[in-house]
Amino acid sequence: MPRISVIVPVLREPHIEAFLNRLFARFGAAISEVIIVDGASCGGTIASVKGPKVTTLVAPEGRGPQMNAGARASRGDILVFLHADTRLPDGAFDRIRETLSTRRYVAGAFTLRFAGDKKSFALISRAAGLRCRLTGIPYGDQAIFMTRSCFSRMGGYREIPVMEDIELMRRIRKKGGRIRILPEAVITSPRRWEKEGVIYSLVRTWLLATLFLCGVSPRRLLKHYRPERFNPD
Repeated sequence: MPRISVIVPVLREPHIEAFLNRLFARFGAAISEVIIVDGASCGGTIASVKGPKVTTLVAPEGRGPQMNAGARASRGDILVFLHADTRLPDGAFDRIRETLSTRRYVAGAFTLRFAGDKKSFALISRAAGLRCRLTGIPYGDQAIFMTRSCFSRMGGYREIPVMEDIELMRRIRKKGGRIRILPEAVITSPRRWEKEGVIYSLVRTWLLATLFLCGVSPRRLLKHYRPERFNPD
């Protein structure tokens, strides 16, 4: 049976222990290892994290560098890139193995749903689903997974400030790789969307992704995508 490595990039994540407890309670037997990669040089998030299947390390801040570091440290045949505020559906790892075992697909992701029952969250989920159907390209919060051989062949994530997920998925498709969007949904936290405004966040995300696909550099997009991370120097 293919071994699965779960790679989790974090930065000042306050709920990492609850995330790990929930993940192992539901999927412990299906996971070979979980690698938590802290983007803070002090390693604050991972200071108290431990477990027999858990590896922790520090990497330069940025999901691209962090996920690449986690992949290099991993031993699995399948890599799952999971955000700490995302919950996987029942049977998630069985579905991942089934999808990649056919060799028709080299990568995939789940459908996106947001936690909570607000109508605005349902709107975002439908919009995200429409975008995926139109482009065939998932975002990182949809729990992207792929074979190790595909990840290695692609050279991993580009170490760019934002849009590293879209960039890699687009590169895979350009090389002829097939990406499967599974109908089962991950449930992700809407905390950032709530903080910044749901409609504003939705329009901004679509606009910035479109600009990126049209050739605008990730560096120029960063100050609009995550203003708190922008440093003009």
